[in-house]
Amino acid sequence: MRVSHIRVTFHLKIPRGRRAEAERALAVVERGCPVAQTLKGCVALESSAVIDEADEA
Repeated sequence: MRVSHIRVTFHLKIPRGRRAEAERALAVVERGCPVAQTLKGCVALESSAVIDEADEA
Protein backbone atom coordinates (compact mmCIF):
# COMPACT_ATOMS: atom_id res chain seq x y z
CA MET A 1 0.00 0.00 0.00
CA ARG A 2 1.24 3.48 -0.88
CA VAL A 3 -0.28 6.71 0.40
CA SER A 4 -0.42 9.21 -2.44
CA HIS A 5 -3.06 11.68 -1.26
CA ILE A 6 -4.21 13.04 2.11
CA ARG A 7 -7.39 15.07 2.50
CA VAL A 8 -7.96 17.09 5.70
CA THR A 9 -11.15 18.92 6.66
CA PHE A 10 -10.95 21.42 9.51
CA HIS A 11 -14.18 22.02 11.45
CA LEU A 12 -13.90 25.40 13.16
CA LYS A 13 -16.25 27.19 15.54
CA ILE A 14 -15.31 30.84 15.67
CA PRO A 15 -16.87 34.04 17.01
CA ARG A 16 -18.97 35.94 14.48
CA GLY A 17 -16.90 38.50 12.59
CA ARG A 18 -13.61 36.60 12.85
CA ARG A 19 -13.88 34.65 9.58
CA ALA A 20 -11.12 36.64 7.84
CA GLU A 21 -8.68 35.79 10.62
CA ALA A 22 -9.61 32.12 10.48
CA GLU A 23 -9.17 32.03 6.71
CA ARG A 24 -5.73 33.68 7.00
CA ALA A 25 -4.67 31.06 9.53
CA LEU A 26 -5.93 28.25 7.31
CA ALA A 27 -4.01 29.69 4.35
CA VAL A 28 -0.68 29.09 6.13
CA VAL A 29 -1.45 25.92 8.09
CA GLU A 30 0.46 23.73 5.64
CA ARG A 31 3.62 25.84 6.08
CA GLY A 32 3.45 25.48 9.86
CA CYS A 33 2.61 21.77 9.97
CA PRO A 34 5.64 19.50 10.50
CA VAL A 35 3.87 16.52 8.94
CA ALA A 36 2.96 18.51 5.83
CA GLN A 37 6.55 19.68 5.53
CA THR A 38 7.84 16.11 5.79
CA LEU A 39 5.43 14.82 3.14
CA LYS A 40 5.76 17.78 0.75
CA GLY A 41 6.64 16.56 -2.73
CA CYS A 42 5.86 12.93 -1.90
CA VAL A 43 2.16 13.02 -1.06
CA ALA A 44 -0.56 15.32 -2.40
CA LEU A 45 -2.11 17.29 0.47
CA GLU A 46 -5.60 18.78 0.18
CA SER A 47 -7.30 20.78 2.89
CA SER A 48 -10.70 22.37 3.30
CA ALA A 49 -12.59 23.99 6.13
CA VAL A 50 -16.10 24.10 7.51
CA ILE A 51 -16.37 27.35 9.45
CA ASP A 52 -19.24 27.85 11.90
CA GLU A 53 -19.59 31.44 13.09
CA ALA A 54 -21.48 31.85 16.35
CA ASP A 55 -22.41 34.80 18.52
CA GLU A 56 -20.10 35.19 21.50
CA ALA A 57 -21.62 34.21 24.82
